[in-house]
Amino acid sequence: MTTSSLPDERPLAGIRVLDIATFIAAPFCGATLGEFGAEVIKVEQPGVGDPLRSWGTRTECGDSLVWMSEARNKKSITLDLRLDRGKELFRRLVARSDVVLENFRPGTLERWGLGYETLRELNPGLVMLRVSAYGQTGPYKDRPGYARIAHAFSGLSHLAREPGAKPVMPGSTSLADYFSGLYGALGVLMALRVRERTGRGQFIDIGLYESIFRIMDELAPAYGRSGFVRQPMGADTVNIVPHSHYRTADGKWVAIACSSDRMFERLAATMGRPELVCDERYRTMAERDRRRDEVNAMVADWVASLTAAEVQRRCEASEMACGLLYDIADIFEDPQYRARENIKPMDDPRVGRFHAPNVVPRLSETPGSLDRLGPALGAHNREIYGQLLALDADEIAALQAAKVI
Repeated sequence: MTTSSLPDERPLAGIRVLDIATFIAAPFCGATLGEFGAEVIKVEQPGVGDPLRSWGTRTECGDSLVWMSEARNKKSITLDLRLDRGKELFRRLVARSDVVLENFRPGTLERWGLGYETLRELNPGLVMLRVSAYGQTGPYKDRPGYARIAHAFSGLSHLAREPGAKPVMPGSTSLADYFSGLYGALGVLMALRVRERTGRGQFIDIGLYESIFRIMDELAPAYGRSGFVRQPMGADTVNIVPHSHYRTADGKWVAIACSSDRMFERLAATMGRPELVCDERYRTMAERDRRRDEVNAMVADWVASLTAAEVQRRCEASEMACGLLYDIADIFEDPQYRARENIKPMDDPRVGRFHAPNVVPRLSETPGSLDRLGPALGAHNREIYGQLLALDADEIAALQAAKVI
């Protein structure tokens, strides 16, 4: 594929992506690529569609809120990849595309005659993202799995709790899906860069658990070096004190990040206790770590004597990192979110007013854009089959009647 060099076009203009995956992980890669100009064609099962359409809160049009948000900027076609005619049409689409996104269990596409090596014969420059629970290799490759299992297997869920309490879900049930989609987008972009030099495509292999394990800071090095097994610490952080959540006099919670001795000096002054910096028991991070409960208690008592607004005011005055723990209502009212346009209000013909998280990251010269929300099932059948594959109206009608599309 050739891309235009017009300055007003997005970075991935001219790249065509076939998204045959379901739910979030690989499809989130597609949404990200689509925000920056790629043409992303969502390939869905006729009459059924991606299960994400019915996952979570349903809207008046029948599709869920998460579908409307995460299938952004995509075109939807229906195609049964299990039927011979469906496979034929898919191969024709692959020959005219740059990227395929899939998250079937390893071996599924190969059994259908649509594995990477087969498709690569049709399109030597094809890049394929393959996301699965445990990756394409290893003794667990055939096991099913979702983000929750990835959180457990990566070591994250073990840590997400107060000591001695039941492990909790770390923020979002789909954290591993989103991170895998981001790593997938990074892999696709690197593979496309290599293709520019060599003309050859390749596939990217991601296990859901790997995207979480990769961001677990010093968990692996610490165990490998000394056998240290980190245990749950609740809101605290290993080796850093005070660095936690504290409750205010008005019942709110604030996060205070004190990641260096210099920051502790600022915090001590903010608390009105500058003498703590000269006390050998608290002067260094290592000493504070040895007295974690004691140090946390001092900070907690100070925070508990003030309202959240006053804690924030005092911390900001001394350039101490502090933030209120927000719920989504706080986010909608916050001037920083508003100034950065992090939430984009849209008027959609199917669901009316809709608020969606805006595009990340920001490019100064060729920014991405959220143009449209998730499409209706098969909304682009006539466009893709009629224009891209040059099928006439009778052929398209026959395919529909045969439930191929």
